[in-house]
Amino acid sequence: QVQVEESGGGLVQAGGSLRLSCAASESIFSINAMGWFRQAPGKQRDLVAIISSGGSTNYADSVKGRFTISRDNAKNTVYVQMNSLKPEDTGVYYCYFNAKSSSWEVRYRDYWGQGTQVTVSS
Repeated sequence: QVQVEESGGGLVQAGGSLRLSCAASESIFSINAMGWFRQAPGKQRDLVAIISSGGSTNYADSVKGRFTISRDNAKNTVYVQMNSLKPEDTGVYYCYFNAKSSSWEVRYRDYWGQGTQVTVSS
């Protein structure tokens, strides 16, 4: 069973920065895409940023130019550097992996972290 764990959330003032990290457990065979989603109170979970196995990235329009996603394949870890944070960036941030836990799996599966709170004060 693949375990995914985030770290790095917290409280920051508007204009500040935070870096989120997310590591998958060692019991993982192959990772396809990695990414971050966020859910604001009363809203649906939306994509923030995603990075493919080849390094291609895609960002929500609202974070382009402020957030940078990266991955370390050797460590099964994905990061997001968040700069120039705004109060509207507040929410629970969820890490996402599309991965196989073993070589016999035919399809990649989606795995989610438990979420980490990011609060940006004005």
